[in-house]
Amino acid sequence: MNKDFQEDVAKILINIEAIKFSFKNPFTLTSGLKSPVYVDCRKIISYVNERNVILKYAENYFKTNNIRFDLLAGGETAGIPYAAFLAERLQKEMIYIRKKPKGFGKNQQIEGNFQKGQKAILVEDLATDGGSKIIFIEALRKLDINIEDIFVIFFYDIFEISKKNFESIGVKIHYLCTWNNIIKLLEKEEIISYNNLVSLKKYLESPNKWKL
Repeated sequence: MNKDFQEDVAKILINIEAIKFSFKNPFTLTSGLKSPVYVDCRKIISYVNERNVILKYAENYFKTNNIRFDLLAGGETAGIPYAAFLAERLQKEMIYIRKKPKGFGKNQQIEGNFQKGQKAILVEDLATDGGSKIIFIEALRKLDINIEDIFVIFFYDIFEISKKNFESIGVKIHYLCTWNNIIKLLEKEEIISYNNLVSLKKYLESPNKWKL
């Protein structure tokens, strides 16, 4: 597997503005906090060439790290297209998981066909502290689906609690790119100014305290 795949993925995310910077007019996050950067890996689905590069790296990652599974489980909503792309590429079965049961009909939280005891890998676009993934993990295990691995394209990897959260529920997080890879590329190619780079690092060190 290409040793520079993380840098390649970082370049793609920046080039298609899946990672977008705005220091003068910061983004307002769902939490209400201000941020000089916004990560939107959902944009990848619209870029065919870039998407195929990332999917190839994902496929190679699974093979290189000997990650075995019967099912790809896409998390609502951003994980569903990536699970579908990979399921077709790998010729594997796929299911998807809602954040909560449907509320009518069969009141299902998981859609698709599966058997008890099958091993799944949860597929998402990105992961921050891992909190939202627990809902999907619990839903899978409630129906006796074996889940030990999560795969994302981008993992923040800046919160100390994040990996501990995954470890506490008995799963391992796999990813193609992190903030560390983004920072290295920004420094190497001088994509943003030095002052903005310093501001970004301060934000990543303490998002709750960051100010303009």
